[in-house]
Amino acid sequence: MWLLLTFSFLLASAAQDEDKAPEGEECVPHSQPWQVALFERGRFNCGASLISPRWVLSAAHCHTRFMRVRLGEHNLRKRDGPEQLRTVSRIIPHPRYEARSHRHDVMLVRLARPARLTPQVRPLALPARCPYPGEACMVSGWGLVSDNEPGTTGSPESQVSLPDTLHCANISIISDTACDKDYPGGLTDTMVCAGVEGGGTDSCEVRSQRGQQGDSGGPLVCRGALQGIVSWGDVPCDTTTKPGVYTKVCRYLEWIRETMKRN
Repeated sequence: MWLLLTFSFLLASAAQDEDKAPEGEECVPHSQPWQVALFERGRFNCGASLISPRWVLSAAHCHTRFMRVRLGEHNLRKRDGPEQLRTVSRIIPHPRYEARSHRHDVMLVRLARPARLTPQVRPLALPARCPYPGEACMVSGWGLVSDNEPGTTGSPESQVSLPDTLHCANISIISDTACDKDYPGGLTDTMVCAGVEGGGTDSCEVRSQRGQQGDSGGPLVCRGALQGIVSWGDVPCDTTTKPGVYTKVCRYLEWIRETMKRN
C-alpha cells in the first residue's frame, strides 16, 4: 500500500491582523466556503476546492474508487446545518500524473448533482496569473496539527492530533530559487512552494500509514484565487522547516477548462 500524504500545521502565536486567521489555528467557521472534504467509504481522505457548482479540484494522489464529497463542512464530526453531500459522476486525474515525482498532481471531480450555492458553499476563482514570491496566502484543511511552540521544532514533547474542525494558516509564496535549495532536483515549473521564509512556523506534509491524507488536495488561496493544491513536502513535519510544495494551478488552466468543457 502506497504511502499516504498527510498535511500538518505547526501551531504558533496568532497573527496580529484581525482580518487574517491565526497561523495554524481553527478557521472561522465557513470562512472558506470553497473548502471541500473528500471521503472514501465514509472515512475522511483529502481536501479539495469547489471551482464551479459542478466541479471540484484536488490532487491526483487523492484518487480513490469510492469517493464522496462533502461541501459546507467545518466540524467533520458534527452536523452544523450548511453541509451538502454529493456523489461523483466522473473522477479525472491528470493523464500525465507521476506518483514518484509528484508531477502533474492535479485531479478534477465532477459532482453527480451540482452544489447548491449558499454563503457557506461557494466556488473559488481560478487564477488569472501565476503567484509571485512573497505573496501572502492561506492554506486550510483537516490534517494533523502539532502543539509545538515557536522555537521548539522537533521537540520530543510535541504532540500531533487530527482535528475535527477546519484549520487555517497564513503563509507566503517562497521563491523557486530558495525552495530548490531545500528540494534539489525535485521541483518543476508546475510546482510552487509556500511557507515561512527562513523556517519557523510553517506547514508541511507528513508521509503516514495511518490511512489519513489530511490536507492533501486542499487549497492554497492567494488574493482570492486558487494558486496551489497541497501536494508534497519534507518529513516528518515537526522536525523540518522546509516549505510545502503545491501543484501550481496557473499552469493547468487550459487542461482544467478543456476537461470541464468535454465532460
